[in-house]
Amino acid sequence: MAPNDTPSSVLIIGSGAFGLSTAWALCRNPEYKNTSITVVDRNTFPSTDGSSVDSSRIIRPDYAAAPYARLATLAQNRWRSDFAPEHYHQVGLCVTASGPEQKYVGDSLANVQNIGVDNIEVLNSARDIGRVCGLEQTPEQACGRTGYVNWSSGWADAAGAMIWLRKEVEKFNRVNFVTASAKKLLFDFTTSTVSGVTLADDSTIHADLTILAAGAWSASLIDLRGICKSTGQVLCYMPISASEEASLSQRPTILNLSNALFIIPPAKRTLKVARHGHGYTNPTTIPHPESQDPNEKITVSLPYTHVTDPNLVIPLEGRKACRDFLQSIHPSLATPSRPFTSTRICWYTDTRDGDFLISYHPKWKGLFVATGGVVTGLSFCPLLEIVYLSVWGEDARGVQAEVEVAGGEGTGG
Repeated sequence: MAPNDTPSSVLIIGSGAFGLSTAWALCRNPEYKNTSITVVDRNTFPSTDGSSVDSSRIIRPDYAAAPYARLATLAQNRWRSDFAPEHYHQVGLCVTASGPEQKYVGDSLANVQNIGVDNIEVLNSARDIGRVCGLEQTPEQACGRTGYVNWSSGWADAAGAMIWLRKEVEKFNRVNFVTASAKKLLFDFTTSTVSGVTLADDSTIHADLTILAAGAWSASLIDLRGICKSTGQVLCYMPISASEEASLSQRPTILNLSNALFIIPPAKRTLKVARHGHGYTNPTTIPHPESQDPNEKITVSLPYTHVTDPNLVIPLEGRKACRDFLQSIHPSLATPSRPFTSTRICWYTDTRDGDFLISYHPKWKGLFVATGGVVTGLSFCPLLEIVYLSVWGEDARGVQAEVEVAGGEGTGG
C-alpha cells in the first residue's frame, strides 16, 4: 500500500496515547469512513502498566526545542477546551536547574516568551522557587538555583484522560478492540511488506496498514536498536491528609532538570514523587523480529512491570532518590513514619534526542511506526491526530511545517 492510498483496513498495535489517538483520528476523518479499524493490546483497558495510565502527567509547552514548544501550545489549548478538560488542572509548572541544565531552562523560557501567550514569572533564586512552590526548605541542589514558573502550564489525570479518550473512540462504534499479545508482525520478505500480526495464540490479524504504537514494547516487534531504547523510570506514591492536599494542590509542579526529580500537585489524597532520568534497562535476548532465520537473536531492553511480576518493587536506589528529594524540600512529608505506600517502574521508549518517531517504515511497506518521546506523548495527545494526518498526506500544512522542522532536544525530561 502506498503512503497516500486509503487503506481498507487498519490494525493498530497498542491502545495507549499513540494508539488511541490514532484510532480517534481515523474515526473522525471522512476519508477513512469505509476503513475497518482494529486495535490490539496485550491487556484489558486501561493497561495498568502502560506509560499513559497514571495518576498524573505534566502538560506544558516548556521545551528547549522551539517546534515542540509551538506544538505543545496548540495541544494545551485543546486540553483547556475540548480534550478531557475535566481532567486538566492548570496550576503552573516551575522549571528549575542548578547546573549545566540551566541552559535548557533558559532556552525553554525564551521559547514560551517568544510565543507570548503564557503567564511567566522568572525566578532568580532558590528562595523564589520555594516561594512559588510552597516548599518548606529550599536547598539549591534539590529545588534548583534558578528557573521560572509558567502559570499557564499544568497537569492532567492521565488515567482519567485515557478513559475519556477511549469513550470518545467507542462513540463511533467503528473500532474492534482485541485483547491479545502481539507475537510477530507478518513480514513478506519477497515484497518487503507487512500485512498484519501473529498473536500469542498463533492466530493472525491481517490489514492493509499496520500501525505499531506499542510504546516500550515496540522493540519486541521491529528492530529499533540505535533508534529507540526502552527505559524504566521510578514513581513513588504517598497518602496525605486533606489539609496537606489543600495546601499543595494549587501549587505548581516543581521539575528540577538537574536531578531529574519532580513532584506533581497532589489529588485524591495522594502525593506523587518521580524521576525521569537515564532510567533502568532490562536487557532481553529475543529472536530477531525482522529476520527470516529463527535462530538469529538480538538483545534489547524490554519492560519488566508489576503485571509481569506482581511482587515487583522499584530498586532501593530509586526509592531513596525520591525520598531524599522529598525530605529536602518537604521534610514534614518525609518522616520515617510516612513511607511510600506504592511504587511503580514506568517504562518509556525514547529516541536518542527525545523526538517523536512518527513515520512510515523506510523498509517495510504497509507499516507505520508511532513511538519515541513517549514520556510526554499524553501531553501532545490532542494534537497527535493532526500530526498523524500531516504525515499521512492530509491538508494540515500549519502542523506539517512544525513536524518537518521538529528536532533538537525534543520531548525528553
